[in-house]
Amino acid sequence: MTNTTAQDLPVVFYDGGCPLCRREIGHYQGLDKRGKIRWVDIHAHPESLQPYGIDWENAMQRFHLLDSDGRMLTGAYAFAALWKQLPYYRLLAAIVSIPGMLFLLDKLYTAFSRWRWKKRCTEACVIPRAPVGE
Repeated sequence: MTNTTAQDLPVVFYDGGCPLCRREIGHYQGLDKRGKIRWVDIHAHPESLQPYGIDWENAMQRFHLLDSDGRMLTGAYAFAALWKQLPYYRLLAAIVSIPGMLFLLDKLYTAFSRWRWKKRCTEACVIPRAPVGE
C-alpha cells in the first residue's frame, strides 16, 4: 500500500461564489468519501492560485484541475480527469475520453463557461477585487 500525501492528490479549483458551481462541486465532494481530491474554493481563497501562476479571473471563468502528475487541466479535460476519480462517473470519463470527444465537449464547455460567467456577474455576484495600488 502506498502512502498518499496531500501533494499527490488532484486539486480541484472551483468558484465557490457561484450557486451552480457550489451545487455541482458539493455533489462531487459527497462522492469523494475516500478523500482522493483536494477541493479549493478560489472565490474564498484567490491566493491559492499564485503558486500555479493562474490568473484569478481566468480560473473563475473556466474549471481547473491540477492532476496528480502536476499537469494543469481546464474545461472538459479537467472534468474528465475529475470523473476518473469518482465512483459512478468513471464510465462517463471513459466515454468522453473517446478520441475527438473531449475536444468537442471542450468547445461546448467554453461557450457555456462564458455564458455562466456573464450571467453570474449580472445577478447576485460579489467579485473580490484587489485593493487599489496592487
